[in-house]
Amino acid sequence: MQLSLEQATGLCRMAALGAGASDEVARSIAAAAVAAEAEGYRTVGLSHFVDYLEALEAGRINGKAEAVVTRPALAVFRSDAKGGVAHTGFDRTFADLAKAARLFGISLFAQKNAYTCGALGYFTGRLAAEGLVALAATNGPALLTGSGSVKPVYCTNPLSFAAPSANGPALVIDQASSATAFVSIRQAAEEDRSIPQGWAIDASGNPTTNPQAAMKGALLAFGGDRGANIALMVEVLAAGLTGANWSLDAPSFTEGAQSPGTGLFIVAIEPKLLDPDFESRMKDQLDRLRRQYGVHIPGRSRSEASEQAVARGVTVSREVVQRISEFASRYSE
Repeated sequence: MQLSLEQATGLCRMAALGAGASDEVARSIAAAAVAAEAEGYRTVGLSHFVDYLEALEAGRINGKAEAVVTRPALAVFRSDAKGGVAHTGFDRTFADLAKAARLFGISLFAQKNAYTCGALGYFTGRLAAEGLVALAATNGPALLTGSGSVKPVYCTNPLSFAAPSANGPALVIDQASSATAFVSIRQAAEEDRSIPQGWAIDASGNPTTNPQAAMKGALLAFGGDRGANIALMVEVLAAGLTGANWSLDAPSFTEGAQSPGTGLFIVAIEPKLLDPDFESRMKDQLDRLRRQYGVHIPGRSRSEASEQAVARGVTVSREVVQRISEFASRYSE
């Protein structure tokens, strides 16, 4: 089905309200999901929005929770999501976080007790749009093996990095520590198709191409031990520093009535204080890498897709639209 961005956002907002969210939460998660869909990241777009709706219904997300943000230091913002979504605490802090980065050169946002945050690049990309360099890390329930283990000990533990570029799209890198995202495994299981070797192991620790077996086993890190070490680094940033649940202690984000209590760690940097010409130099370097060396620049395609979506809307499976509409109908009643 073809939906304009306005239609998609309105539908998602109504669905979240129908699932029991406050208006603030509904607007916040609808904006993030539609942004991901528009940028071509469909696995964390509207199909993933259904996870939010079902979590609201089951109680894994407290739809009325209001994040409590404190400021233990002038450039440090500490948020307790109180079992709600990850987005509202960041939304409430965003302007002050950017202001602090410009004033002090660097600022930090650390959050605990939230549901999983979806597309991590959504957070860093927004800061890059404000002319800031940003780094973000987040965790969730254990899905990924560690170095030397065959049992899941970390979540997919993604890292995102973004940097502004003069008169062009920002560089936005958003990648998991796992060889693939959990939602990709789940999608393969739903479509009854195999997955590539190296993505996962089964419950006995054997390599598998069966997504159903993979979901009962564990995901594998990209690059073996090196990827697992990055997952551990993310775990320390996202859970250790924030006070959030370690992945081993985080309840499921798809089952039960408990919040996974995940963490979100974000650093924002004002590059102009270090190099007034940063954005121009960034543009020249990215253009050189792309044109002379054929390097794929992350963020460029998502920016182009988003621009097209503004004009043409997004194409979403009928099943996903119908499922979201079921929740929306509860509100209209």
